[in-house]
Amino acid sequence: MSPIPILCLPYAGAGATFYRGWPAPPAGIELVPLQPAGREERYHEDPYTDLESAVADLSKLAAPYAEAGPYALFGHSFGAILAYELARALPAAGLPAPGLLVVSGSAAPGVPLGRHSAGLDDEEFVARVEQLAGYVHPALADPDLREVVLPVLRADVDLHESYRPADSEPLPVPVTVFRGAFDHLVTEEDCRGWADVSAKGCSQVEFEGGHMYLAEDPLPVLRAMAELVAARPLPERL
Repeated sequence: MSPIPILCLPYAGAGATFYRGWPAPPAGIELVPLQPAGREERYHEDPYTDLESAVADLSKLAAPYAEAGPYALFGHSFGAILAYELARALPAAGLPAPGLLVVSGSAAPGVPLGRHSAGLDDEEFVARVEQLAGYVHPALADPDLREVVLPVLRADVDLHESYRPADSEPLPVPVTVFRGAFDHLVTEEDCRGWADVSAKGCSQVEFEGGHMYLAEDPLPVLRAMAELVAARPLPERL
């Protein structure tokens, strides 16, 4: 049996390299990082300015995996919102729904974030993002890389802060919520609403660490994803 692909969406401003640098996952799953426009090998493309464009573009990247057999979706922070919207968009386009949606470090859709960071000047914006996330994006320390990363980060943060779900119909997909136990940005209460987005059940797993717990140690995350797939077997891929 081939491993189940976990299509991974990065947090605001990040690219697929975040996941590409992780250790090899346990047997049964493989990580497939999806690369949003405007970063890394797609740096020559404009970042997304609206969620519809983002989901349409990422759906094209996800479609071959959805067509090939069972798959799951995973996203952290803003990436969790993108994964959730992909879980809606792919079936709407006539493609199979994911067998599992794993959202990490994110309030449930419809929970207002209560912050407006995108309009700040560069120094204030970077300081605000670092304060909120408890994490310093490595590229922001390099003046040359900062010029490349900052417009993408601003665009993502603006989309995240202005996000409002267009559809509240529960997904026919089981949802699991990952959260750092000491996440000051996303509370346990913020996550409870994820139970309302699934008609197939919702569970929660906590990890040691804060909002960016998975950057500190991805191994527990990989093990948890493999355990989820093993506990809720998706149909075999031929």
